[in-house]
Amino acid sequence: MSLSAARPRFPGVPSIIDGSEAVAHVETRISEGCCAYPITPSTTMAALYQAAVADGQQNLWGTPLAFLEPESEHSSASAAEGFALAGGRVTNFTAGQGLVLMKEVLHVISGKRLPVVFHVGARALTSQALNIHAGHDDVMAIADTGWGILFARNAQDVADLAPIARRVAEETDTPFFVVQDGFLTTHTQENVLLPEDELLREFVGDPRERIRDLFDPAEALMSGVVQNQDAYMKGRIAQRAWYDQIPGALESAMAEWATLTGRRHRAVEAYQTDDAQHIVVAMGTIADSLTDVVEHLRAHDVRAGAISLTSFRPFPATQLAEALSGAKSVAVVERTDEPAASANPLARELKSALADRAAATGERIPRVVAASAGLGSRDVSAGDLLAVYRWLGDKQEMTARPYAVLGVDHPLALAPEPIELRPAGAYSLRGHSVGGYGSVTTNQLLAGVVAELFGLHVQAYPRYGSEKRGLPTTYYLTVAGEPIRQHAELRAVELVPLYDVAAFGQGDPLAGLVDGGTLFVHSPSGEAQRIWSSLPAEARARIIARGIRVVALDTAALARRFAPSPALATRMQGAALVGVFLRVAPFVAERNLSLDELMAAVRGPLTRALGKRGPKVIAANLALIRAAYEELIDVTAQVAQEVAA
Repeated sequence: MSLSAARPRFPGVPSIIDGSEAVAHVETRISEGCCAYPITPSTTMAALYQAAVADGQQNLWGTPLAFLEPESEHSSASAAEGFALAGGRVTNFTAGQGLVLMKEVLHVISGKRLPVVFHVGARALTSQALNIHAGHDDVMAIADTGWGILFARNAQDVADLAPIARRVAEETDTPFFVVQDGFLTTHTQENVLLPEDELLREFVGDPRERIRDLFDPAEALMSGVVQNQDAYMKGRIAQRAWYDQIPGALESAMAEWATLTGRRHRAVEAYQTDDAQHIVVAMGTIADSLTDVVEHLRAHDVRAGAISLTSFRPFPATQLAEALSGAKSVAVVERTDEPAASANPLARELKSALADRAAATGERIPRVVAASAGLGSRDVSAGDLLAVYRWLGDKQEMTARPYAVLGVDHPLALAPEPIELRPAGAYSLRGHSVGGYGSVTTNQLLAGVVAELFGLHVQAYPRYGSEKRGLPTTYYLTVAGEPIRQHAELRAVELVPLYDVAAFGQGDPLAGLVDGGTLFVHSPSGEAQRIWSSLPAEARARIIARGIRVVALDTAALARRFAPSPALATRMQGAALVGVFLRVAPFVAERNLSLDELMAAVRGPLTRALGKRGPKVIAANLALIRAAYEELIDVTAQVAQEVAA
C-alpha cells in the first residue's frame, strides 16, 4: 500500500486495532448477516459481529444485522450460500480445518456465482500436531475452488481490502476471500485508518441495488440442478467469462479506493524492483517485513527489491512476470510446505508466469529458488530475510540448494543474520505474565493510550499457545515515529515488566533487555532492599554489570485500593503498567509534560478504551494510573543510596 500526498475526501478514522477488529468494523456496516462457526484465530471477528447483533445494530442502509451459528464450518458455508441465493449480503469468518471442511460448498458458491466475502485468519493445518497459529496451507487447500483470494500484510490492508473485495465480488458475481495471517495480524494491534461510514456507503453501495435475488419467483431460475454429459461442461467453461472480468474490476476498484482515501493497493505490490538484481516475493506479514530489509540492503549498495502479492486469485501472472523480468535471481518465501509437489504453490505459479513470458518474448528467465518459513507462526525475522538475499547473491549456493527453510535447525536451513530492524528511536517492551490475568488486554490498552497521547505508531501483540490460561504468557509492544513492519519476536527491548520474579525460574527475563534498560517487578513489598534481595543473585550481578534500572510496585494493592468492586481488582492490576510505562519511557520527558497535563491527556484515550464500562471504572483506572506513576519505587537507586550511606 502506498499513500497519496494530496488530502483525499476520506482520509480515514485513526484507530489502534487488530485485523479482527478491522474486519468487524467493515462487515457490521456493509453486510446484512453472518453465518459462521468460529474457529481460532478468526473467533474474535465472529464475536464482535455477534455482539453487534445483540446490540441491535443496523448496517449503513438500516437493515438489522443477523448472525447464525450452525453446527459446523461446512454448515455455516451452506447457510451463507442460502443467504446469498436469497439476495442477501453475507459474510463468514473461518480458518484452518474449518476452511478446508467448507471446500465442498465453496465450489458450489462459486459455481452459482454468489458474490459473498469470507474472511480467513490463515492458520496452519493439523499435520503431525495441532497448531492454532499462522500458516497458508489452509488457503492453498482451497485455492482451486474458483474464489478470488486477496492477502493482507497488516491490519490496514485488512480494513481496505474488505470493502474492495466486496465491491469486486458483486461487480463480477464471484466470491472472495480476504486473508490475514492468524495471530500475527488477527491479534496484533496497529495504527489503522478505518474507512468512514460515508465512504463505505458510497464505495460499496446498497445491497438491494447490487445483489440479485435468485429465489425471487418473479424471475424464475433453476439453481443447483443435475446436469449430464450434454450440459455440465458447457456450464463450467462458460464461467470463464466472469473470471475474465475480475482483473479489470479489481484494478478499477483499487484505483477508485486510492482516489477516495489516498491509500493505493495493487494486485502486485512491487517495492524497489525497477533496478533490482535480487527480488524476494511473499504474501502476508512476511511481505510487510521485506520492506525494511530492502531499505537496509539498499543503504549498503545492494540492489534488492521485494514484491508483495496481494491477489493470489486471480493470479496476476503477466504483471508479476513483468515486475520480475529484470532480476538476476528471485526467491519465493511461503508459509507452507508441499514436499510431494514440484514446488510450493506460489513458486509453481511464479515459475509458470516467467516461462510464459519467456516463450512470448524470448527473454531470459531469472534464477528462481524457494523457501518455506513461518509455519505455525515460527518466527520470520529480519535476519532470516537477509539470509535469503545473501542466498540470492551466491550462484553456487542456489545451485546446490534450490530450496531452503528459515527459522529452524535443519540441513536445508539458511543461517540468519544477527540483526534486528526496528525504526530509529523505537522503544519496545517484552512483558512476562500468566494467562488469564489481563496482561494482553493491558498491552492493548497501553498501545492505544501511548499512540493517541504522543501521536506515535505502535505494534502490540501477544505470544501464547492454545494452553494459554494459567501458564506463562509473553507480550510485546513497540512504539516508534514511523510504521513498524517487522512481525517477529523482539531481540532487543528497553523495558521488561515481570508479573512475578518467579519468571527467572522459567527463563531469562534479562535476555534481550538493552544495557541501561528497565526491569519492572510486581512486588508486594514496599522496601527497595527486600525487593532487590528477592531477585536471584546471578540476576543481580548482571543487572549491576549492565547498568539496568530496577523499578517495582505493589500492583495488587493498588488495584484493591481503586477497584470499584472486588471482582475488578485482578484485572485492574494491569492498568498500573500504563503509569509505569509513562514514568520510565522517554516520551513524557521529551514533551516536558507536567503530571497534571499528562493525566488530563490520558483521560481521553482511556475513556475511549473503557467507555462501555462506565464513568466509575474510567475514573478508578485513571486514579490507579496516576498512583502507579507517582508511587513507583526506583529499587536500584534506593539500594545504591543505602550502600553509599
